[in-house]
Amino acid sequence: MGDASGEKTNRWLHEEKDDDDDDDGEGCDGEAWETLNGCLAQVQSVLDQNRLLIQQVNENHQSQIHDNMVKNVSLIQEINANICKVISVYSKLPADFVDIVRRRRSENESNQKKKKDCVDLNLPATQ
Repeated sequence: MGDASGEKTNRWLHEEKDDDDDDDGEGCDGEAWETLNGCLAQVQSVLDQNRLLIQQVNENHQSQIHDNMVKNVSLIQEINANICKVISVYSKLPADFVDIVRRRRSENESNQKKKKDCVDLNLPATQ
């Protein structure tokens, strides 16, 4: 289930990127897609790991063997740590996008200034 949804997400991201792949600042940005794709891949990996850990916890619980029940404590702690990782990745994502937007705005302003300077001097505009 997790693997299939991860593949669908990755396929969707690549299809969308291909459709909107224009770097003129108006549409989607390759760096933004890479950032989002990296974030989702990290999260999917952690969630897949949690799925396996949860299966192990369930098996241990069903066995009713004391040692297995004791092992569940550390497995549940690992699950909780993984949830913290997911929260951290998602919390960092908006800041990453803000950085990308700020860089793009700065680049666009710099390019606009260069174009204006070239027009003022009657020079051919370069990018």
